[in-house]
Amino acid sequence: MKAIVVQQTEGNPLVWTDVPAPEIAADEVLVDVFATALNRADLMQRAGNYPPPPGASDILGLEMAGKIAAVGNGVSGWQVGDRVCALLPGGGYAEQVAVPADLLIPVPDDWTFEQAAAVPEVFLTAYVNLFMEAELQPNEKVLIHGGASGVGTAAIQLAHYAGCDVAITAGSDAKVTFCHQLGADVAINYRRADFAPIVRQKLGGVDVILDMVGADYFERNLKLLNPRGRIVFIAAMSGAHVELNLWALLRNRLKIIGSVLRARSVAEKIAIKNAFVAQFWPALQRGEIRPIIDTVFPISQVEDAHRRMADNKNIGKIVLQVKQSEFSSQ
Repeated sequence: MKAIVVQQTEGNPLVWTDVPAPEIAADEVLVDVFATALNRADLMQRAGNYPPPPGASDILGLEMAGKIAAVGNGVSGWQVGDRVCALLPGGGYAEQVAVPADLLIPVPDDWTFEQAAAVPEVFLTAYVNLFMEAELQPNEKVLIHGGASGVGTAAIQLAHYAGCDVAITAGSDAKVTFCHQLGADVAINYRRADFAPIVRQKLGGVDVILDMVGADYFERNLKLLNPRGRIVFIAAMSGAHVELNLWALLRNRLKIIGSVLRARSVAEKIAIKNAFVAQFWPALQRGEIRPIIDTVFPISQVEDAHRRMADNKNIGKIVLQVKQSEFSSQ
């Protein structure tokens, strides 16, 4: 089969080339990939800063959508030709990928593969961190940094649907406007204003913060948390080293949570997927929550896709079309 390979030369160029096809275990299925999607982890892995977990494919791509091509002899409930999407530890930028059957999500008949590929990584990331790690409850107030990112657009929708007040930060007026339309009650362009006093004025403080920025926002984040507030760090784009006054945590009984999804066990990912599907999948099927697609690039233009993400131009997901179909958005 063909897949995108990172060449270990200057600039780490991406090349569509022949690689060995995956073999499936008894509890896995082989999927013909029609679409995959970008995540910032792809850029980090390409740069050599985020290796895949032990045993995972070193091919980029943390999610995909496609059709089942083969079924392991221990798998029931799935058959060749079924349209599916799934979270991956790697391997999405390829013509085929092996997936544990229990991680599969059926793709609705009226969805394109591009839509489906834009769901698994960001919605499961938003779900596990807001509702499992931070235990977000209806009527609570949540601040989401990077609101226009893939994870951010998913998190806004999930929190809004769950009955929470939502504040976000984003890096342009266009992104702020889009996040308002998506369900954010308060949206701040961090390039124009300090988010902290605005969130304090509008919401009086927040119960949960989803943060991918890290050091630059740390002190302001802590001061915005209500008593028993929770902050979940899913990245540290501005730096990972901070100074912490423990009395601030003790007085207000705050929780600081660090969280990644990719390195979790298959069993834990299955449990996250099942909980998400039970709580929110019907809303996705009805269109009350939806994957937000910024752009769709053919796999031949993967360099352009990576450049768009690196330049922070996207609102929502950047999708790669690996194979066209009658349901294609192209």
